[in-house]
Amino acid sequence: MRKSSVPGRKNSAYLFLAPAASILLLVLMVPIFNTLRLSFFEWTMRALTEPPTFVGFRNFRELFGSANFQESIRVTITFSLSVVAIELLLGTVLALLLEGEFKGMRLFRTLFVLPIMIAPVVVGIMWRFMYHPSYGKINYFLGFIGLGPYGWLSNPDLALRSVIIADIWQWTPFVFLLVLAGLQGVPKDVMEAATVDGTNYFQTLLYIKLPFISAVLGITAVLRLIDSFRSLVVIYNMTGGGPGVSTEIMSIHLFKTAFTSQRLGLASAVAVILLLLIAVFASVFIRNSLKEERR
Repeated sequence: MRKSSVPGRKNSAYLFLAPAASILLLVLMVPIFNTLRLSFFEWTMRALTEPPTFVGFRNFRELFGSANFQESIRVTITFSLSVVAIELLLGTVLALLLEGEFKGMRLFRTLFVLPIMIAPVVVGIMWRFMYHPSYGKINYFLGFIGLGPYGWLSNPDLALRSVIIADIWQWTPFVFLLVLAGLQGVPKDVMEAATVDGTNYFQTLLYIKLPFISAVLGITAVLRLIDSFRSLVVIYNMTGGGPGVSTEIMSIHLFKTAFTSQRLGLASAVAVILLLLIAVFASVFIRNSLKEERR
């Protein structure tokens, strides 16, 4: 009787999940389908009352023939891979340094995660003022050692590095929290056995802690990668994608195409390519993470 009741319970679970799963699928797939469909049409905000004109792959050909769009892809990949790598490294190091308990640790952790709670628009404006060549705090302190002032956001060679630093400042605490939670999940009996066996700190780190948190590191990398590809507000408030197109990531290019050029079909094509890029990079990160976890 018990065995025969198990399939019924499984079917009941699927039945209860079906409404939520259907709504979630509908909410996700309908916008994606509409964006994909619109990418094959020419439609502008100046003619919203007129039906869109089918143009096939012309929008995609125009994008890949555009030097600005090609540069936005390069800037996006450079920005995303840079922030993910540096934030993972810094967040992991900080989590390893602060995983122990000592006086004032709870207060320090609370203060350390404050950047995550600040609204992106505020972060962008705050860093824009900090980078200001005349009265910004960064140039002010550099002046004490005889450096500067630098046009951090007006120099094409410095602008991308400047927005990368701002992103690292805001999102390293996020990586820190996830890695710290992973470290606290390492079995204590394993650590005690390693101590009894006489392993030093680096051996424990290399052969016990890092393998145990490899899945956490992989998930964190994927989350930050996806979020970095979608970055818009902070960079837009800091540089607007400039100077030139030196900080114009694909989401800013999409925004300008849709609301400045008012070409909704072309903007949809940018969104489709951005989605494909995110899917490719995320799948690579996930596959490598799963391989590391099995190992």
